[in-house]
Amino acid sequence: MGVYRVTAAAGFVCAVLLVVNSARRAGLLPETAFTHAIAPFGALTGLLAITGIYLLVRGTAGGLGLVGYVLNSAGLAGAFAIEYILHFVFPYLGGGTVSELLAGSTGRAFLVTAAVLLAGVLTFSLAAIRSGVMPVVGVVLYAVGMVPGSLRNVVPLPVYLTGLVVAAVGVAWMAARLWGAAEEELVTHPPQTPGVRRTA
Repeated sequence: MGVYRVTAAAGFVCAVLLVVNSARRAGLLPETAFTHAIAPFGALTGLLAITGIYLLVRGTAGGLGLVGYVLNSAGLAGAFAIEYILHFVFPYLGGGTVSELLAGSTGRAFLVTAAVLLAGVLTFSLAAIRSGVMPVVGVVLYAVGMVPGSLRNVVPLPVYLTGLVVAAVGVAWMAARLWGAAEEELVTHPPQTPGVRRTA
């Protein structure tokens, strides 16, 4: 599979995980060991999808695209770490310990991560739109959804969860464009049969 197909598949998985996570937090899906175990991977698969999108748009996204990609990637990597801590570390600590951590450097690190992610999402989305390569509506949905999605501790829970669902639609839309790019690449550069040399 090519890079575009792999990252597109990651985008589709990311969209599903965002919806599943939102449904679980909203009480529409049960809280189980499985739903908790897969929760952090929404950010990780999102990071892979963003990488594929950047590779597709970098030719026309310029320096703004690179800055947006670096910030967005760093924010998603941080979000993965935060989700991992929330699901696999904090539940085993006492409430007083968790509150103390959030009031100190851990809480500040979470805040910095949210700011980096928000800045990255907005910058990368602007660059993706300016590139003329990605579907504008899909990019806008991703950006609009990830604004509350980046601010989980600031906005009300229903707004946060709605944002994740909107972002999921945007990610799936952009992943479909990535998949289409993979198909176009196969048509333009079909794989050669071993031992057969292509002639002019």
